[in-house]
Amino acid sequence: MKIFYHLPGLFEFYELYKVFLPLFRDHREYFYDWCEIGSIYGAPMSCIWGGGRVGFGEAEPSDVASLLKEYDISARLTFSNSLIREEHLSDRYCNKLCSLFEKSSKTQSGIIVHSDLLLDHIKKNYPGFYFVSSTTKVITDFDQFITELNRSEFRYVVPDFRLNKELSKLTALPAALKDKVEFLCNECCWYGCYDRKNCYENVSRKSLGENFPDHICVSPTASRGYRFSDAMKNPGFIGIEDIQSTYVPAGFSNFKIEGRGLGSAIILEFLLYYMTKPKYQLKVREEIYLDSMLDLF
Repeated sequence: MKIFYHLPGLFEFYELYKVFLPLFRDHREYFYDWCEIGSIYGAPMSCIWGGGRVGFGEAEPSDVASLLKEYDISARLTFSNSLIREEHLSDRYCNKLCSLFEKSSKTQSGIIVHSDLLLDHIKKNYPGFYFVSSTTKVITDFDQFITELNRSEFRYVVPDFRLNKELSKLTALPAALKDKVEFLCNECCWYGCYDRKNCYENVSRKSLGENFPDHICVSPTASRGYRFSDAMKNPGFIGIEDIQSTYVPAGFSNFKIEGRGLGSAIILEFLLYYMTKPKYQLKVREEIYLDSMLDLF
C-alpha cells in the first residue's frame, strides 16, 4: 500500500523543491518505495485568503505551477482564512491564483479551506479543484470529525493532531472515510493548548491586513520555537514506524507534514526523516547543501 505525503511550502520553499524533486525522480532508490508525494501546499505572501500561517512565499506563481506540472504533483492552495467575508471574495489576486492553478496541470490541484463562504465561491467559479477541510478548524471532537468526513465537498479532512492517537475510533471507520483522513504528523504545538483557534484566527486577521496585536502563545515552552526533536516527543506525533506498523495496516494512507513557517533546513530534515532511506540521507543532504543557488537558512 502506497502512502502519500502532503508537503509544506508550495511558494515558500520553491527553491528547495527545485533541487529536491529531481533527486526524488531520478534517484528513486534513495527513497522509501512505499511513499509518494501526494501534494505540496502553501500560499504566497499578500494572499488575503491565506491562513494557518502568515504567508511569506515569494516565488512567482507561474513558476510554481510549471514546476509541479513538470513533476506531475498536485498543487494545493492554502486558503484557510477563517474570517472571510463577502467583500473578500472578489479579491483579484486570489482569484487570479485560482484561474492559474485550476487547469495548470493534468494532475488536479486542490484547495485547503476553512470558510464555507469561500468554499462555495471557489466551487461555483473554479469547479476544477478538489477540496481539503483545514486543520485550522481545530476539530478535536470525534463525532464532529465524522460529520466533517461525511461532507461530500471534501476529498480529505485534516483533524486536529490530538485525534491522531484515537486509534480504536479511527480503525472502526469505514474504508471510504479512512481514505479521506489526512493526519498532521509533526505538530509541535503544546498538546494541552486551549487557545489554538485564537492563534489561527490571529493569522487570518493578519492575512486580511487588519492591524491586530500578535497572538501570544500559551505554551509553557513557546520561547523554544519549533524543534523537530520536541515534535517527536509530542503525544500526537506520527513517525515513520507509526505509519508503517499502525496506520497503514489500519487502512490509512495520507499524511501531512507541517512547516510552512519554518526554514528550508528544517524542511529538508523532514524530507530526510519521512522519505529518505537512512543509508542515503547523507547523500541527499549533501546534494541539497552543495547547491550553490539554495539558501537553506
